[in-house]
Amino acid sequence: MIRIYVSSVIDASADNVWQRIRDFNALPLWHPAIADSRIENHEPSDRVGCIRHFHLRDGGMLRERLLALSDYDYTQTYEIVESPMGVANYVATLKLTPVTDGQRCFAEWSAEFDCDEGREHELTQLVTGVFQGGFDGLKRHFGTRR
Repeated sequence: MIRIYVSSVIDASADNVWQRIRDFNALPLWHPAIADSRIENHEPSDRVGCIRHFHLRDGGMLRERLLALSDYDYTQTYEIVESPMGVANYVATLKLTPVTDGQRCFAEWSAEFDCDEGREHELTQLVTGVFQGGFDGLKRHFGTRR
């Protein structure tokens, strides 16, 4: 099993960042690699079990199921249902933690998955880049301290 972990500090409160990322269908609003997204079967985007169907700017299509959502813990956990990446048993969690020194938050994005032997490095780099790209998009949106 492959384990990925990426973290960052965003110059906005956890409440503000959570309002941006909480909506399971809002990826195109904050992640630069996402072209469009919709929730299947017209379900609410915060209903555990809903499936988001989205396209990457490079044309790839993914489907992901929301497994858990906590406004108290600022966490969102999901699994990949369909993807061109060639991964199995993919589960990821996006979590925010308030930083008490200023209006900032600590963001963590982690994933575990299985893949064919020999693709571990390639997929680790790909997923790490996706997670960091999302954090970079949030930093651009909220601004960064210099």
